[in-house]
Amino acid sequence: MVNTNAQKFVLVTGGAGYIGTHTCIELLAAGYQPVVVDNLCNSREISLDRVAAISGVKIPFYSLDVGNAEALREVFSRYDFVGVLHFAGLKAVGESVTQPLRYYQNNVAATLVLAQVMQECGVERLIFSSSATVYGDPASVPISEDFPTSTTNPYGASKLMVEDILRDVCKVPNSGWKVCLLRYFNPVGAHISGLIGEDPSGTPNNLMPYVSQVAVGKLKQLGVFGDDYDTIDGTGVRDYIHVVDLAIGHVKALDKLMTEQPCCLTYNLGTGSGYSVLQMVKAFEQAAGVCVPYKVMPRRAGDIAQCYADPVMARDELGWTAELGLERMVADSWRWQSNNPKGYE
Repeated sequence: MVNTNAQKFVLVTGGAGYIGTHTCIELLAAGYQPVVVDNLCNSREISLDRVAAISGVKIPFYSLDVGNAEALREVFSRYDFVGVLHFAGLKAVGESVTQPLRYYQNNVAATLVLAQVMQECGVERLIFSSSATVYGDPASVPISEDFPTSTTNPYGASKLMVEDILRDVCKVPNSGWKVCLLRYFNPVGAHISGLIGEDPSGTPNNLMPYVSQVAVGKLKQLGVFGDDYDTIDGTGVRDYIHVVDLAIGHVKALDKLMTEQPCCLTYNLGTGSGYSVLQMVKAFEQAAGVCVPYKVMPRRAGDIAQCYADPVMARDELGWTAELGLERMVADSWRWQSNNPKGYE
């Protein structure tokens, strides 16, 4: 096992992905040493080379699926982990509606394997990458952590199932588990260096990479799914949060678990403000100085009208507040995409 006298090793599942890479940088800045496992189904190993270029640190990487218990045990045997940040999972709402079994296998069954291996190895700090989709179609906004949970699609259901599983684990008498469920809203932006950012496989499912790829000429036009919602301009309203703010939120959560007694904590990570699809498009056009053509399409199954956070609990208990505003979100997104028109290829 690696000597940990001077290092606090943290396992980061899905660490080669969009949020994972940004979080690795913030973990390093905070004095942690990330170790990444990723099956590269929607990410690329070169992203970790970029993280090394930014941070000056080469992060240990293991290409494996979290659902592979034997391979996972081998990694745990090499390091004395202080905790796990669990990002690995499929995340496209529309795709989950057409491929529910794949989503439950990948997001729920694999997390069970991870938790079992953690328990075997005596590692009981876990930060879970949950989502605001667990609130379903909320009766009102902003959304606080005590809102009822429900789901409108299998992706959201998979996140809520894992939350329920982890809450049950923490309820076991004399449990040593310390779990933080982070329900975050819509990550956008990229590292200010322009070296890492969101690079989805195929046609993007999220708004900002779709807008960016249209702006750079990779895609012909943006599809706007629905313009008849009860919102400011008829398009869906979401709480967009800069990925760097989101990454820092994970580090703050880990810091808290390092000093907490056994617990299961839940926090929203959002800005507390909502922007419509067309407001985001306009802001991007202003930042990039380009036109983003779009076409209104039918609503997507499982989508809701509006969703934005009440982030007060994270502020009060984690000492965390989103600091990077809309202008920075779109500027950083454009810098990443314009510097890397084909992503990591």
